[in-house]
Amino acid sequence: MQERQTDRVRYFNELATTCEKYFLPYMMPFKRLLPGMRILEIGCGDGGNLLPFSRRGCNTLGVDMAASRIDVARSCFEAAGAKGEFIASDIFLIKELQHQFDWIICHDVLEHIPDKKLFLQNLRKYLSADGLVFMSFPAWQMPFGGHQQICHSKVLSHLPFFHLLPRLLYAFILRKAGEPPAIVDELLSIKSTRCPIELFERLAHEVGLVTLNRRFYFINPHYEIKFHLRPRRLWSVVGAIPWVRNFFTTSCFYILKG
Repeated sequence: MQERQTDRVRYFNELATTCEKYFLPYMMPFKRLLPGMRILEIGCGDGGNLLPFSRRGCNTLGVDMAASRIDVARSCFEAAGAKGEFIASDIFLIKELQHQFDWIICHDVLEHIPDKKLFLQNLRKYLSADGLVFMSFPAWQMPFGGHQQICHSKVLSHLPFFHLLPRLLYAFILRKAGEPPAIVDELLSIKSTRCPIELFERLAHEVGLVTLNRRFYFINPHYEIKFHLRPRRLWSVVGAIPWVRNFFTTSCFYILKG
């Protein structure tokens, strides 16, 4: 398992840095951030993405189903002297928040969702009249689209593309390497809920979400702080080829309107 998967404070700070340097500049041409704006992150994890918004005077709410991650988020925000609200819950069970948010952030969440169509459909309920969604996710077929970086095995956590093996063989290798049952179950779950670009775009269209912009990265912006690799956008020619582009797209950015 890579160190940042266990050092949650480090991961919080890394996400905050990437959000400040890359997410916000991508988002702001479509809706400028102003103090008092309401920002919702669904699947906020440790909350790092919300720190730059809080520091700009926005009202931030992070929702995640993992109570342990919400505890980390609250602790990190307190340590940073930042204001933010965090709730451990399924966002779609919180009805009183509907139609309130200027921005909804979904960063590396969609690939974990079994019913993606219902999830995307429900997003619209939480947007204000002119609210927008920033969506990012790794294309399933990219080198680490299976999130194998969470493996305890140093070899498997750095092994690209092996998540594309047939399910039975994939599970056999994970168990043979001594991965804990919880890790095996999570990786097999991600294999079941994978998200190619084509699936996402079809479902977004079906539920009435309009794509205002999309951007494909050959080198994920988050890799700059993780691996000291300079971000690089995918070549437009490759990005225009359905299915092939999935193997080369380490991160997909979208701006969506309800």
